[in-house]
Amino acid sequence: MPYSSDQTENSAAHASSTTEHSNGIRRPLTDTPAAHNVPHGVSGYPVLHADRLSKKVTSGERSLTILHELSLSVEAGESVAILGKSGAGKSTLLGLLAGLDTPSDGELMLFGQALSRLDEDGRAALRAGRVGFVFQNFQLLPTLSALENVMLPLELSPRAGETQTATKWLARVGLGERVDHLPKQLSGGEQQRVAVARAFVTDPELVFADEPTGNLDPDTGAQVIDLLFTLNREAGTTLILVTHDHALARRCDRCLRLDQGKLEPFVPVAASVDEGTQ
Repeated sequence: MPYSSDQTENSAAHASSTTEHSNGIRRPLTDTPAAHNVPHGVSGYPVLHADRLSKKVTSGERSLTILHELSLSVEAGESVAILGKSGAGKSTLLGLLAGLDTPSDGELMLFGQALSRLDEDGRAALRAGRVGFVFQNFQLLPTLSALENVMLPLELSPRAGETQTATKWLARVGLGERVDHLPKQLSGGEQQRVAVARAFVTDPELVFADEPTGNLDPDTGAQVIDLLFTLNREAGTTLILVTHDHALARRCDRCLRLDQGKLEPFVPVAASVDEGTQ
């Protein structure tokens, strides 16, 4: 996974994506010719539009194609599940869609802006306050309290009442009495609740969730997922979810399966099935 190799780096990267929020970055950026060519959706353009994305990596003299000419369009308010076996490239795809990694070929439009025209700082500014992340491994900074972890996306875009805002979100995820606890003092489910609060604290337009229940027991995972979908529904946020679990995928508006580097429509089975075991 290109964006989850180091816990501290990724938590800081998530926070740094808020640096431009106070400068009005939440307004749609459609000032490039390419942006006007994106098919129109509910909001005038898709939140995300991938056109023939490919990702190749080289190891020695060998070249491995992970994704091959993959296309995807996601409308505002839509929830999309991406299924696939372990090693299929789901997390690689999520990193590309979020602008945390760059494709070998193809183009990605995020909020109407061609990411190929932006450098790393520009992509971070575009995500500022508009994109939230929920990681499988929580990605909480171990030396910060629950409250301080939730405040990370707010601190680099100063606004009035950031402490109160973060406190409110911890209360909404059922951790109003745990604001001063460090991650090591929290259970896995509680840590993921902190991560969910952090993802929603900036009122994002788009949330990416990468195997959000992968490190949780079934009962705790179900509670976290109920929370994630409740908050997502209340906020009207667009959700892109990577999962192995068919039952979880069925809760989304649309399900796709990543196989041999391409996405295809997919109907999950009714029972809970782990895609990685098939």
